[in-house]
Amino acid sequence: MDIIQAPMAGAQDADLTIAVSKAGGIGSLPAAMLSTEKLATELERINSSLDGQHYNVNFFAHTSPDYSVTQISQWHAFLKPYLEEFGLSTQDIPTGVGRMPFNQEGLALIQEFRPPIVSFHFGLPDDSLLATIKKTGAEIWSSATTVAEAKYLESKGVTRIIAQGLEAGGHRGMFLSQDLSEQLGLFSLLPQIVEAVKCPVIAAGGIADAKGVNAARQLGASAVQVGTAFLLADEAKISAAHKQALQSEQAHHTVITNILSGRYARGIINRIMRENGLIHPDVLPFPGASLAIGMLKAHAEVKHCYDFSSFWAGQSALLAKSGSAAEILQRLKKGDD
Repeated sequence: MDIIQAPMAGAQDADLTIAVSKAGGIGSLPAAMLSTEKLATELERINSSLDGQHYNVNFFAHTSPDYSVTQISQWHAFLKPYLEEFGLSTQDIPTGVGRMPFNQEGLALIQEFRPPIVSFHFGLPDDSLLATIKKTGAEIWSSATTVAEAKYLESKGVTRIIAQGLEAGGHRGMFLSQDLSEQLGLFSLLPQIVEAVKCPVIAAGGIADAKGVNAARQLGASAVQVGTAFLLADEAKISAAHKQALQSEQAHHTVITNILSGRYARGIINRIMRENGLIHPDVLPFPGASLAIGMLKAHAEVKHCYDFSSFWAGQSALLAKSGSAAEILQRLKKGDD
């Protein structure tokens, strides 16, 4: 059974991708937070390091919204007391898009480097972009968090569907609906998607050890995608504080929040969540919120303060153990014995 390292934007670079693929898994490279130039550099590193091993390049497929004056005003009012703690104002918030959706520049790099797998989160890009990717010979994967999303992805001709359970750390791949009540745990979602579609299904969410791999297989998964366990890899690029939190009592309580990015994501609770509730209506929709939160995070972490840090984590974090990517992969593969 294939074990796929989940793409984790902001938590890794090509080092983890290469290490997992060399060890016999499928490494993934997240592109959403990389400039076109940086993505090209990382893809060049991967292609020059791997000798025919498969790897995956992941993109976000969201549409960047236009924000109203009211939305921005409410968001700035929400941020004001936190900005003032660091002597900052709304004028200091960086400009930009925050997270890049797949676009023509990304497509040009796919055509140049021809990765064997291209995956998407938050749905799929438009049909013309998708058709051009298919012409490169790449497999196309995308995340589904409901049966309806899985059926949609199959109708678009994806090669594999990633069934993302509610246990998963990081951003929910929701795209047809933003109703959290429709979200299911993996071991309810997985067999329903397997039953509903004909293409192979990859299980993701709450899998951090060999027992989880075995359970996913029993419920019809063709492969598993593992994220949080690989955050503890030597090759990952998370902070020491994040790694420590993943191995502490804090990891018992992971929550879904919109406060850190404007979109639902699971992580370890922090001060800004405790003070405002996990889901707040005044948070600027994804990806805009991440610009201000990222600035607050940077200023706080200089002082070893993690009130605004996105310590993404799935519900099974405490089942994971640190080590090299190869060691973590081998522990997961014990499910194949």
